[in-house]
Amino acid sequence: MKCLIWGLRICMFYIGIIPATVLISTLGWLCAPLPAIYCYYIITSWSRFFIWWAKITCGLKYNVKGQENIPKQPCVVLCNHQSTWETIFMQVLLPPQSWVLKRELLYIPFFGWGLALIKPIAINRSSRSAVTDTLSKGQQRLKEGRYLVFYPEGTRLSPGAEKKYSRTGAAVAIAAKVATLPIAHNAGNFWPKGPIIKQPGTISITIGEPIYADNPSIITEKAKTWIDATKANMSPPG
Repeated sequence: MKCLIWGLRICMFYIGIIPATVLISTLGWLCAPLPAIYCYYIITSWSRFFIWWAKITCGLKYNVKGQENIPKQPCVVLCNHQSTWETIFMQVLLPPQSWVLKRELLYIPFFGWGLALIKPIAINRSSRSAVTDTLSKGQQRLKEGRYLVFYPEGTRLSPGAEKKYSRTGAAVAIAAKVATLPIAHNAGNFWPKGPIIKQPGTISITIGEPIYADNPSIITEKAKTWIDATKANMSPPG
């Protein structure tokens, strides 16, 4: 019976999120002639609904620590990557932002079309110009007043898994002369890559102190060390 009830809750989540995706994406395109900031808030209303609906249907709550560490001015954010959940939650947590993602996501009907409206930095990972394009567009987005989110592992990793961090985000921060903000979470314990089953509980998100340095290797290593240590101290689900 418990499994049946939980299965029904998961079905309710997708029954709600699919029409919301179609509706908000369509509304975003209809409002595309408006100033970009209006379009941004229309599209990201989907993110706020997603996080709220996941809480209602799947029991996925969250707890944020360190919000006082978020700089008042746009900065580069380095966040670990374990699930889909944190990529959506970042749009709720931070002010207007852009983030680096694989170009293929823009081809997903409705979801990708809406995503394109909020000016992400979509890259072709196999292209030789990917890093150069990211450096150029990243600085441009920061000048536009947007925070810039990077997932330096480059792909979703299971909790406990590790991968060398890309230094591109740190390089953008140095070129733009802005801070780098590390963020750690344990969303993968509740919303793992692959299975549609989600585990109820409270996701922990911790925001570290801004990092200032003039060497991308130093920034990246400091961010990774802090993120790894912070993740290790987060309570597992149970």
